[in-house]
Amino acid sequence: MKFIDTIKNIWKIEELKNRILVTLGLLLVYRFGAQIVLPGIDASELANLGTQTQDGLLGLLNAFTGGAFANASVFALGIMPYISASIVVQLMGIAIPYLQKLQKEGESGRKKINQITRWLTIAITLVQGPGYIYNLFATLPAEAFVVPNQTVFVVSSVIIISTGCIFAMWLGEKITDKGIGNGISLLIMVGIIATLPQSFVQNFASRTSGDGGGMIMVLIELVIWFVIILASVLLVMAVRQIPVQYARRTAGGGYEKNVFGSRQYIPLKLNASGVMPIIFAQAIMFVPAAVAGLSDSETSQGIAAAFSDIFGFWYNVLFAVLIIIFTYFYTAITVPTNKMADDLKRSGGFIPGIRPGSETSEYLDKIMSQITLPGSVFLALIAVFPAIAVKLLNVQQGWALFFGGTSLLIMVGVAIDTMQQVNSYLLNRHYDGLMKTGKNRKAVA
Repeated sequence: MKFIDTIKNIWKIEELKNRILVTLGLLLVYRFGAQIVLPGIDASELANLGTQTQDGLLGLLNAFTGGAFANASVFALGIMPYISASIVVQLMGIAIPYLQKLQKEGESGRKKINQITRWLTIAITLVQGPGYIYNLFATLPAEAFVVPNQTVFVVSSVIIISTGCIFAMWLGEKITDKGIGNGISLLIMVGIIATLPQSFVQNFASRTSGDGGGMIMVLIELVIWFVIILASVLLVMAVRQIPVQYARRTAGGGYEKNVFGSRQYIPLKLNASGVMPIIFAQAIMFVPAAVAGLSDSETSQGIAAAFSDIFGFWYNVLFAVLIIIFTYFYTAITVPTNKMADDLKRSGGFIPGIRPGSETSEYLDKIMSQITLPGSVFLALIAVFPAIAVKLLNVQQGWALFFGGTSLLIMVGVAIDTMQQVNSYLLNRHYDGLMKTGKNRKAVA
Protein backbone atom coordinates (compact mmCIF):
# COMPACT_ATOMS: atom_id res chain seq x y z
CA MET A 1 0.00 0.00 0.00
CA LYS A 2 2.85 2.40 0.79
CA PHE A 3 4.21 1.93 -2.75
CA ILE A 4 0.78 2.73 -4.24
CA ASP A 5 0.52 5.82 -2.02
CA THR A 6 3.96 6.93 -3.20
CA ILE A 7 2.89 6.58 -6.85
CA LYS A 8 -0.21 8.65 -6.10
CA ASN A 9 1.94 11.32 -4.45
CA ILE A 10 4.24 11.42 -7.49
CA TRP A 11 1.21 11.90 -9.73
CA LYS A 12 -0.04 14.79 -7.53
CA ILE A 13 3.11 16.81 -8.23
CA GLU A 14 2.36 18.39 -11.61
CA GLU A 15 5.95 19.27 -12.50
CA LEU A 16 7.26 15.82 -11.58
CA LYS A 17 4.43 14.10 -13.48
CA ASN A 18 5.16 16.16 -16.61
CA ARG A 19 8.87 15.42 -16.38
CA ILE A 20 8.25 11.68 -16.07
CA LEU A 21 5.88 11.73 -19.08
CA VAL A 22 8.42 13.70 -21.15
CA THR A 23 11.15 11.23 -20.20
CA LEU A 24 9.04 8.20 -21.12
CA GLY A 25 7.99 9.79 -24.41
CA LEU A 26 11.54 10.61 -25.50
CA LEU A 27 12.78 7.16 -24.48
CA LEU A 28 9.99 5.65 -26.59
CA VAL A 29 11.15 7.71 -29.57
CA TYR A 30 14.69 6.40 -29.08
CA ARG A 31 13.52 2.77 -28.90
CA PHE A 32 11.36 3.26 -31.99
CA GLY A 33 14.34 4.64 -33.92
CA ALA A 34 16.44 1.62 -32.93
CA GLN A 35 14.07 -0.57 -34.97
CA ILE A 36 14.34 1.46 -38.20
CA VAL A 37 16.73 -0.26 -40.62
CA LEU A 38 19.06 1.79 -42.81
CA PRO A 39 17.57 2.55 -46.25
CA GLY A 40 18.97 0.19 -48.89
CA ILE A 41 19.21 -2.87 -46.62
CA ASP A 42 16.81 -5.81 -46.70
CA ALA A 43 15.80 -6.35 -43.06
CA SER A 44 15.14 -10.06 -43.68
CA GLU A 45 18.84 -10.63 -44.48
CA LEU A 46 20.30 -9.50 -41.14
CA ALA A 47 20.75 -12.98 -39.65
CA ASN A 48 24.54 -12.98 -40.12
CA LEU A 49 24.86 -9.64 -38.35
CA GLY A 50 22.80 -10.99 -35.45
CA THR A 51 25.11 -14.00 -35.21
CA GLN A 52 28.19 -11.76 -35.22
CA THR A 53 26.86 -9.73 -32.28
CA GLN A 54 25.74 -12.60 -30.07
CA ASP A 55 28.89 -12.57 -27.96
CA GLY A 56 32.29 -10.96 -27.60
CA LEU A 57 33.00 -7.25 -27.75
CA LEU A 58 30.44 -6.69 -30.49
CA GLY A 59 27.84 -8.37 -28.30
CA LEU A 60 28.64 -5.88 -25.55
CA LEU A 61 28.37 -2.96 -27.98
CA ASN A 62 25.07 -4.34 -29.27
CA ALA A 63 23.77 -4.47 -25.69
CA PHE A 64 24.69 -0.81 -25.13
CA THR A 65 22.79 0.22 -28.27
CA GLY A 66 19.73 -1.83 -27.33
CA GLY A 67 20.09 -4.16 -30.32
CA ALA A 68 20.36 -1.29 -32.82
CA PHE A 69 23.85 -2.43 -33.86
CA ALA A 70 22.55 -5.87 -34.88
CA ASN A 71 19.50 -4.33 -36.58
CA ALA A 72 21.62 -2.14 -38.91
CA SER A 73 19.50 0.66 -37.48
CA VAL A 74 19.73 4.41 -38.01
CA PHE A 75 20.80 4.41 -34.31
CA ALA A 76 23.39 1.66 -34.92
CA LEU A 77 26.12 3.57 -33.06
CA GLY A 78 23.73 4.58 -30.31
CA ILE A 79 25.05 7.23 -27.95
CA MET A 80 28.53 5.63 -27.67
CA PRO A 81 30.37 8.23 -29.86
CA TYR A 82 29.14 10.92 -27.46
CA ILE A 83 30.41 8.90 -24.50
CA SER A 84 33.78 8.52 -26.22
CA ALA A 85 33.92 12.25 -26.95
CA SER A 86 33.06 13.08 -23.33
CA ILE A 87 35.86 10.85 -22.07
CA VAL A 88 38.37 12.40 -24.48
CA VAL A 89 37.41 15.96 -23.50
CA GLN A 90 37.58 15.06 -19.81
CA LEU A 91 41.06 13.58 -20.18
CA MET A 92 42.22 16.50 -22.35
CA GLY A 93 41.09 18.82 -19.56
CA ILE A 94 44.01 17.53 -17.48
CA ALA A 95 46.65 18.66 -19.96
CA ILE A 96 45.14 21.53 -22.02
CA PRO A 97 45.11 24.91 -20.19
CA TYR A 98 42.18 26.23 -22.27
CA LEU A 99 39.91 23.42 -21.12
CA GLN A 100 41.12 23.84 -17.54
CA LYS A 101 40.14 27.50 -17.76
CA LEU A 102 36.70 26.62 -19.09
CA GLN A 103 36.16 24.18 -16.23
CA LYS A 104 36.64 27.05 -13.75
CA GLU A 105 34.24 29.45 -15.51
CA GLY A 106 31.08 27.87 -14.16
CA GLU A 107 27.97 27.63 -16.32
CA SER A 108 29.41 29.53 -19.31
CA GLY A 109 32.48 27.30 -19.34
CA ARG A 110 30.33 24.17 -19.09
CA LYS A 111 28.32 25.27 -22.15
CA LYS A 112 31.51 25.76 -24.18
CA ILE A 113 32.83 22.35 -23.10
CA ASN A 114 29.52 20.77 -24.12
CA GLN A 115 29.79 22.43 -27.52
CA ILE A 116 33.33 21.07 -27.98
CA THR A 117 32.07 17.62 -26.97
CA ARG A 118 29.28 17.80 -29.58
CA TRP A 119 31.68 18.68 -32.40
CA LEU A 120 34.04 15.91 -31.35
CA THR A 121 31.07 13.52 -31.33
CA ILE A 122 30.36 14.38 -34.97
CA ALA A 123 34.02 13.77 -35.86
CA ILE A 124 33.96 10.36 -34.13
CA THR A 125 30.75 9.31 -35.90
CA LEU A 126 32.30 10.23 -39.26
CA VAL A 127 35.14 7.83 -38.44
CA GLN A 128 33.10 5.01 -36.92
CA GLY A 129 30.25 5.27 -39.45
CA PRO A 130 32.24 4.07 -42.51
CA GLY A 131 33.78 1.31 -40.38
CA TYR A 132 30.31 0.07 -39.47
CA ILE A 133 29.11 0.21 -43.09
CA TYR A 134 32.09 -1.76 -44.39
CA ASN A 135 31.52 -4.30 -41.63
CA LEU A 136 28.02 -4.73 -43.09
CA PHE A 137 29.55 -5.43 -46.51
CA ALA A 138 31.85 -8.04 -44.97
CA THR A 139 29.13 -9.70 -42.88
CA LEU A 140 25.88 -9.59 -44.85
CA PRO A 141 25.21 -11.44 -48.12
CA ALA A 142 25.18 -9.44 -51.36
CA GLU A 143 21.40 -9.76 -51.70
CA ALA A 144 20.95 -7.83 -48.44
CA PHE A 145 21.84 -4.60 -50.25
CA VAL A 146 19.08 -3.38 -52.53
CA VAL A 147 20.87 -0.21 -53.67
CA PRO A 148 22.85 -0.79 -56.88
CA ASN A 149 25.32 2.07 -56.35
CA GLN A 150 27.65 1.18 -53.48
CA THR A 151 29.18 4.66 -53.19
CA VAL A 152 25.77 6.29 -52.84
CA PHE A 153 24.81 3.74 -50.19
CA VAL A 154 28.00 4.30 -48.16
CA VAL A 155 27.76 8.10 -48.23
CA SER A 156 24.04 8.22 -47.45
CA SER A 157 24.34 5.60 -44.69
CA VAL A 158 27.22 7.41 -42.98
CA ILE A 159 25.20 10.63 -43.04
CA ILE A 160 22.13 8.85 -41.64
CA ILE A 161 24.09 7.05 -38.89
CA SER A 162 25.85 10.29 -37.90
CA THR A 163 22.52 12.13 -37.85
CA GLY A 164 21.02 9.31 -35.77
CA CYS A 165 23.79 9.63 -33.19
CA ILE A 166 23.37 13.42 -33.04
CA PHE A 167 19.59 13.00 -32.67
CA ALA A 168 20.13 10.49 -29.85
CA MET A 169 22.48 12.99 -28.19
CA TRP A 170 19.79 15.67 -28.53
CA LEU A 171 17.21 13.33 -26.99
CA GLY A 172 19.52 12.71 -24.04
CA GLU A 173 20.06 16.42 -23.46
CA LYS A 174 16.32 17.11 -23.67
CA ILE A 175 15.63 14.38 -21.11
CA THR A 176 18.17 15.98 -18.76
CA ASP A 177 16.64 19.46 -19.24
CA LYS A 178 12.93 18.66 -19.44
CA GLY A 179 12.66 15.19 -17.95
CA ILE A 180 13.93 13.33 -14.91
CA GLY A 181 17.39 11.82 -14.46
CA ASN A 182 20.50 12.03 -16.63
CA GLY A 183 19.33 11.69 -20.23
CA ILE A 184 22.46 10.14 -21.74
CA SER A 185 22.69 7.57 -18.96
CA LEU A 186 18.99 6.74 -19.31
CA LEU A 187 19.39 6.11 -23.05
CA ILE A 188 22.21 3.65 -22.35
CA MET A 189 20.25 1.97 -19.55
CA VAL A 190 17.12 1.58 -21.68
CA GLY A 191 19.23 0.08 -24.46
CA ILE A 192 20.73 -2.43 -22.03
CA ILE A 193 17.36 -3.34 -20.51
CA ALA A 194 15.88 -3.82 -23.99
CA THR A 195 18.11 -6.86 -24.53
CA LEU A 196 17.50 -8.33 -21.07
CA PRO A 197 14.19 -10.20 -21.74
CA GLN A 198 15.52 -11.94 -24.85
CA SER A 199 18.74 -12.92 -23.08
CA PHE A 200 16.82 -14.33 -20.13
CA VAL A 201 14.42 -16.28 -22.35
CA GLN A 202 17.33 -17.81 -24.29
CA ASN A 203 19.06 -18.82 -21.06
CA PHE A 204 15.77 -20.17 -19.64
CA ALA A 205 15.22 -22.29 -22.74
CA SER A 206 18.78 -23.62 -22.49
CA ARG A 207 18.36 -24.51 -18.81
CA THR A 208 15.00 -26.24 -19.18
CA SER A 209 16.01 -28.39 -22.13
CA GLY A 210 18.37 -31.37 -22.06
CA ASP A 211 20.97 -31.37 -19.28
CA GLY A 212 20.74 -27.66 -18.50
CA GLY A 213 19.81 -28.18 -14.86
CA GLY A 214 16.13 -27.27 -15.07
CA MET A 215 14.25 -24.77 -12.94
CA ILE A 216 16.57 -25.29 -9.96
CA MET A 217 19.48 -23.75 -11.88
CA VAL A 218 17.25 -20.93 -13.12
CA LEU A 219 16.30 -20.09 -9.53
CA ILE A 220 19.93 -20.32 -8.38
CA GLU A 221 20.97 -17.92 -11.15
CA LEU A 222 18.22 -15.46 -10.19
CA VAL A 223 19.31 -15.55 -6.53
CA ILE A 224 22.95 -14.95 -7.52
CA TRP A 225 21.87 -12.12 -9.83
CA PHE A 226 19.87 -10.52 -7.01
CA VAL A 227 22.85 -10.75 -4.62
CA ILE A 228 25.14 -9.13 -7.22
CA ILE A 229 22.64 -6.30 -7.70
CA LEU A 230 22.64 -5.71 -3.92
CA ALA A 231 26.45 -5.73 -3.91
CA SER A 232 26.48 -3.23 -6.80
CA VAL A 233 24.08 -0.95 -4.90
CA LEU A 234 26.40 -1.06 -1.87
CA LEU A 235 29.38 -0.25 -4.10
CA VAL A 236 27.60 2.74 -5.65
CA MET A 237 26.16 4.09 -2.39
CA ALA A 238 28.95 3.36 0.11
CA VAL A 239 30.77 6.40 1.54
CA ARG A 240 33.40 7.13 4.17
CA GLN A 241 32.20 10.05 6.29
CA ILE A 242 34.95 12.46 7.38
CA PRO A 243 33.79 14.60 10.34
CA VAL A 244 34.11 18.36 9.87
CA GLN A 245 33.77 20.97 12.64
CA TYR A 246 32.73 24.58 11.93
CA ALA A 247 33.32 27.46 14.30
CA ARG A 248 30.16 29.24 15.45
CA ARG A 249 29.81 32.70 13.94
CA THR A 250 28.93 35.69 16.11
CA ALA A 251 26.36 38.29 15.08
CA GLY A 252 29.17 40.60 14.04
CA GLY A 253 30.61 38.08 11.63
CA GLY A 254 33.60 37.05 13.73
CA TYR A 255 34.33 33.77 15.51
CA GLU A 256 33.91 33.02 19.18
CA LYS A 257 37.14 31.53 20.47
CA ASN A 258 36.93 27.87 21.51
CA VAL A 259 33.18 27.75 20.81
CA PHE A 260 32.19 25.38 18.04
CA GLY A 261 29.11 25.04 15.87
CA SER A 262 27.49 22.03 14.25
CA ARG A 263 29.45 19.02 13.10
CA GLN A 264 29.06 17.96 9.48
CA TYR A 265 30.67 15.33 7.27
CA ILE A 266 32.56 15.13 4.00
CA PRO A 267 31.24 12.04 2.18
CA LEU A 268 34.08 10.32 0.31
CA LYS A 269 32.65 7.66 -1.97
CA LEU A 270 34.09 4.17 -1.90
CA ASN A 271 33.82 4.12 -5.71
CA ALA A 272 34.26 7.75 -6.71
CA SER A 273 35.07 6.86 -10.32
CA GLY A 274 31.81 5.04 -11.15
CA VAL A 275 31.96 2.86 -14.25
CA MET A 276 34.64 4.95 -15.98
CA PRO A 277 37.55 2.58 -15.07
CA ILE A 278 35.66 -0.29 -16.72
CA ILE A 279 35.05 1.79 -19.85
CA PHE A 280 38.71 2.84 -20.00
CA ALA A 281 39.88 -0.74 -19.45
CA GLN A 282 37.59 -2.10 -22.15
CA ALA A 283 38.94 0.46 -24.61
CA ILE A 284 42.51 -0.63 -23.83
CA MET A 285 41.56 -4.32 -24.14
CA PHE A 286 41.09 -3.82 -27.88
CA VAL A 287 44.82 -3.14 -28.23
CA PRO A 288 46.43 -6.57 -27.50
CA ALA A 289 44.20 -8.41 -30.00
CA ALA A 290 44.64 -5.69 -32.63
CA VAL A 291 48.46 -5.61 -32.31
CA ALA A 292 48.80 -9.41 -32.20
CA GLY A 293 46.54 -9.69 -35.24
CA LEU A 294 49.12 -7.80 -37.33
CA SER A 295 51.41 -10.83 -37.26
CA ASP A 296 50.82 -14.24 -38.82
CA SER A 297 52.95 -16.12 -36.29
CA GLU A 298 51.34 -18.86 -34.23
CA THR A 299 52.14 -17.06 -30.96
CA SER A 300 50.58 -13.79 -32.15
CA GLN A 301 47.47 -15.56 -33.37
CA GLY A 302 47.16 -17.28 -29.99
CA ILE A 303 47.43 -13.94 -28.19
CA ALA A 304 44.86 -12.41 -30.54
CA ALA A 305 42.45 -15.29 -29.88
CA ALA A 306 42.96 -15.10 -26.09
CA PHE A 307 42.26 -11.36 -25.92
CA SER A 308 39.30 -11.52 -28.31
CA ASP A 309 37.38 -13.75 -25.90
CA ILE A 310 35.84 -11.46 -23.27
CA PHE A 311 35.04 -14.52 -21.14
CA GLY A 312 38.57 -15.94 -21.34
CA PHE A 313 40.95 -16.27 -18.36
CA TRP A 314 43.83 -14.04 -19.49
CA TYR A 315 41.49 -11.40 -20.88
CA ASN A 316 39.79 -11.04 -17.50
CA VAL A 317 43.03 -11.13 -15.48
CA LEU A 318 44.41 -8.19 -17.48
CA PHE A 319 40.96 -6.55 -17.47
CA ALA A 320 40.80 -6.68 -13.64
CA VAL A 321 44.33 -5.27 -13.25
CA LEU A 322 43.56 -2.39 -15.63
CA ILE A 323 40.34 -1.59 -13.76
CA ILE A 324 42.23 -1.31 -10.46
CA ILE A 325 44.87 0.94 -12.06
CA PHE A 326 42.32 3.17 -13.81
CA THR A 327 40.23 3.44 -10.63
CA TYR A 328 43.20 5.04 -8.86
CA PHE A 329 43.95 7.21 -11.88
CA TYR A 330 40.38 8.44 -12.40
CA THR A 331 39.79 9.00 -8.69
CA ALA A 332 42.95 11.12 -8.52
CA ILE A 333 41.74 13.45 -11.28
CA THR A 334 38.09 13.68 -10.22
CA VAL A 335 38.46 14.06 -6.43
CA PRO A 336 40.40 17.33 -5.93
CA THR A 337 41.56 16.95 -2.33
CA ASN A 338 43.59 20.20 -2.54
CA LYS A 339 40.50 22.17 -3.57
CA MET A 340 38.40 20.47 -0.91
CA ALA A 341 40.94 21.45 1.75
CA ASP A 342 41.08 25.07 0.51
CA ASP A 343 37.28 25.39 0.41
CA LEU A 344 37.06 23.94 3.91
CA LYS A 345 39.63 26.43 5.20
CA ARG A 346 37.88 29.41 3.58
CA SER A 347 34.53 28.42 5.10
CA GLY A 348 35.99 28.20 8.58
CA GLY A 349 35.81 24.43 8.82
CA PHE A 350 38.39 21.88 9.88
CA ILE A 351 38.75 18.17 10.50
CA PRO A 352 39.20 17.53 14.25
CA GLY A 353 42.86 16.78 15.02
CA ILE A 354 44.05 17.88 11.54
CA ARG A 355 45.45 21.34 10.77
CA PRO A 356 43.71 23.27 7.97
CA GLY A 357 45.51 23.60 4.65
CA SER A 358 48.13 21.17 3.38
CA GLU A 359 47.74 18.71 6.28
CA THR A 360 44.00 18.46 5.59
CA SER A 361 44.72 17.85 1.89
CA GLU A 362 47.25 15.13 2.73
CA TYR A 363 44.81 13.53 5.19
CA LEU A 364 41.97 13.47 2.64
CA ASP A 365 44.34 12.07 0.00
CA LYS A 366 45.44 9.33 2.41
CA ILE A 367 41.83 8.37 3.21
CA MET A 368 40.94 8.31 -0.50
CA SER A 369 43.89 6.00 -1.20
CA GLN A 370 42.82 3.66 1.60
CA ILE A 371 39.19 3.36 0.52
CA THR A 372 39.99 3.26 -3.21
CA LEU A 373 41.86 -0.06 -2.85
CA PRO A 374 38.87 -2.13 -1.63
CA GLY A 375 36.60 -0.13 -3.92
CA SER A 376 38.74 -0.89 -7.00
CA VAL A 377 39.07 -4.59 -6.12
CA PHE A 378 35.31 -4.85 -5.59
CA LEU A 379 34.70 -3.04 -8.89
CA ALA A 380 37.09 -5.39 -10.71
CA LEU A 381 35.39 -8.42 -9.18
CA ILE A 382 31.96 -7.25 -10.35
CA ALA A 383 33.39 -6.45 -13.79
CA VAL A 384 34.78 -9.97 -14.33
CA PHE A 385 31.85 -11.81 -12.75
CA PRO A 386 30.13 -12.39 -16.15
CA ALA A 387 33.14 -14.54 -17.12
CA ILE A 388 32.86 -16.41 -13.82
CA ALA A 389 29.16 -17.00 -14.51
CA VAL A 390 29.94 -18.40 -17.97
CA LYS A 391 32.83 -20.65 -16.93
CA LEU A 392 31.57 -21.93 -13.56
CA LEU A 393 27.78 -21.78 -13.89
CA ASN A 394 27.55 -22.36 -17.66
CA VAL A 395 25.30 -19.31 -18.04
CA GLN A 396 24.44 -18.21 -21.59
CA GLN A 397 26.81 -15.44 -22.66
CA GLY A 398 24.07 -12.90 -23.42
CA TRP A 399 22.47 -13.39 -20.00
CA ALA A 400 25.88 -13.46 -18.28
CA LEU A 401 26.52 -9.83 -19.29
CA PHE A 402 23.84 -8.81 -16.79
CA PHE A 403 25.69 -10.55 -13.93
CA GLY A 404 28.14 -7.69 -13.61
CA GLY A 405 30.36 -5.41 -15.62
CA THR A 406 29.38 -2.08 -17.15
CA SER A 407 25.82 -3.18 -17.96
CA LEU A 408 24.81 -3.91 -14.38
CA LEU A 409 26.65 -0.96 -12.83
CA ILE A 410 25.08 1.46 -15.32
CA MET A 411 21.60 0.10 -14.59
CA VAL A 412 22.14 0.32 -10.83
CA GLY A 413 23.77 3.75 -10.92
CA VAL A 414 21.15 5.31 -13.21
CA ALA A 415 18.29 3.77 -11.23
CA ILE A 416 19.67 5.17 -7.95
CA ASP A 417 20.29 8.63 -9.47
CA THR A 418 16.76 8.80 -10.93
CA MET A 419 15.24 7.58 -7.66
CA GLN A 420 17.12 10.28 -5.74
CA GLN A 421 15.76 12.99 -8.04
CA VAL A 422 12.19 11.72 -7.66
CA ASN A 423 12.76 11.47 -3.91
CA SER A 424 13.85 15.11 -3.72
CA TYR A 425 10.62 16.23 -5.38
CA LEU A 426 8.57 14.20 -2.89
CA LEU A 427 10.45 15.50 0.16
CA ASN A 428 10.27 19.11 -1.05
CA ARG A 429 6.46 18.75 -1.18
CA HIS A 430 6.47 17.17 2.30
CA TYR A 431 5.51 13.72 1.03
CA ASP A 432 7.14 10.52 2.22
CA GLY A 433 10.16 9.59 0.16
CA LEU A 434 10.77 6.39 -1.75
CA MET A 435 12.64 4.91 1.21
CA LYS A 436 11.13 4.01 4.59
CA THR A 437 13.10 6.71 6.36
CA GLY A 438 12.09 9.38 3.89
CA LYS A 439 15.59 9.67 2.50
CA ASN A 440 18.11 7.54 0.71
CA ARG A 441 20.27 5.69 3.18
CA LYS A 442 23.92 5.24 2.32
CA ALA A 443 26.20 2.46 3.35
CA VAL A 444 29.22 3.70 5.25
CA ALA A 445 32.58 2.20 4.35
